[in-house]
Amino acid sequence: MTIRHLKIFTTVADLGGMSKAAKELHITQPSISQAIAELEKYYGVKLFERLSQKIYLTKEGELMLSFSRHILDSFEQMEAAMNQAVEKSSLRIGCSVSVGTCLIEEILDEAKERIPQCQISVIVTNSSEIEQLILANEVDVGIVEGILKNKDLVITPVCEDELVLVCNMNHPLAKETMVTLDMLQGQDYASRESGSAERNQYEKLFEDSGLQLNRVFCSTNTEAIKNAVIHGRGIAVFSRRMVKQEVEHGEMVVIPVRNVAVKRNIDFVMHKNKYISNEIQMMQKILTELKFEN
Repeated sequence: MTIRHLKIFTTVADLGGMSKAAKELHITQPSISQAIAELEKYYGVKLFERLSQKIYLTKEGELMLSFSRHILDSFEQMEAAMNQAVEKSSLRIGCSVSVGTCLIEEILDEAKERIPQCQISVIVTNSSEIEQLILANEVDVGIVEGILKNKDLVITPVCEDELVLVCNMNHPLAKETMVTLDMLQGQDYASRESGSAERNQYEKLFEDSGLQLNRVFCSTNTEAIKNAVIHGRGIAVFSRRMVKQEVEHGEMVVIPVRNVAVKRNIDFVMHKNKYISNEIQMMQKILTELKFEN
């Protein structure tokens, strides 16, 4: 028994004849007769009485018709709901703090123009947490910087990012035209939490160079770290994009470190088994075509 059987049965009952139902449904009368016979055989009852070339619902037919109307109505509602769901698609994006602060709004503005029917939600956290969210299918794609090592991830570079060391205008290093790594020894330092790409990459350079910094401030909040630097708590590592405004306004100074350039990719990341929907394809296209300034 299928929805097709119920639709044929209900049409025959409503129109009072198989030939009329055949014309309404654009199928042959033998197909109508066969569907009714299959229903009657399936349930072991007679659904119609045939008297003087007319058909009438039996008691069992009337019972079935009451259920059939309800089932067909529910089916039509499901069809409409599913079609609407397709028309109003969704995309869950996880992005790292640097991307969430500096790039995501430009990306979302472009997405709104190209896929206006798509409802996009964004989670901003550190790169290692985004990696876990992708693996757990809690976000569809990630836009992150740093090194992700899981073999189940497909990683596509989007643009280049640079990490810089900063201090406030009154810091002793602010007036240096060039700083060596030795000059950073023992400096007060404000940093991100474990799992942050900013902390791991630049701090690894410090560790490899044998530097010992005095971590006086640690936060998951980049604005808190910015404020700590501006108020003279110490030096810090940031994406150049994230401190562009503070540097232009004279609140921070980029410390030039001799022979040191820490650059990394910002990547588009997804699970290798993820179904690539039209929305994901469009997001990939947007990231390819946008020109992000460093």
